[in-house]
Amino acid sequence: MSRPRDDPPCSTRFLADRMLGTLCRYLRFMGYDTESASGYREGNTREDTLLLKRARAEGRILLTMDRELARRGGVDAILVEDREVMEQLRSLARMGLIVPAIRLTRCSLCNAPLRPARAEEIMRATHAPRSTPGRAFFWCARCRKLYWQGSHGEDLEKRIKENVLKD
Repeated sequence: MSRPRDDPPCSTRFLADRMLGTLCRYLRFMGYDTESASGYREGNTREDTLLLKRARAEGRILLTMDRELARRGGVDAILVEDREVMEQLRSLARMGLIVPAIRLTRCSLCNAPLRPARAEEIMRATHAPRSTPGRAFFWCARCRKLYWQGSHGEDLEKRIKENVLKD
């Protein structure tokens, strides 16, 4: 159930059901505006209806592992059948919905847009590398979290190249 998109990278917006938390974080690392259903109270019997309503109202594609929810969502929903995140990303890329690459433009925790970090924010972060020539740092004002392309980001990029972009 896919619709190829001609949109520029990262303009597609998603809403991921609560079973797709890892996919949600990866999409955020790739710069995609991806909201998560995990903010809804668990056990809410109206959750599916609320997700569909929100996806349509906000112009988001609903990503779900629930067949019935995907059926109800029609062209506004994608049934994610793969269990492994790299396969999920590969499927979305094949559908033309994403261009896989780490972009660090959104917070992986809260989805807020990141901005360039200020020198004092970098210096206050005890875990940030001290040698920073040529390294870009980004800040989430909502979570107060610092991001940079370090070994973790490089590992993610490598996994994407090896597992998603292969073929």
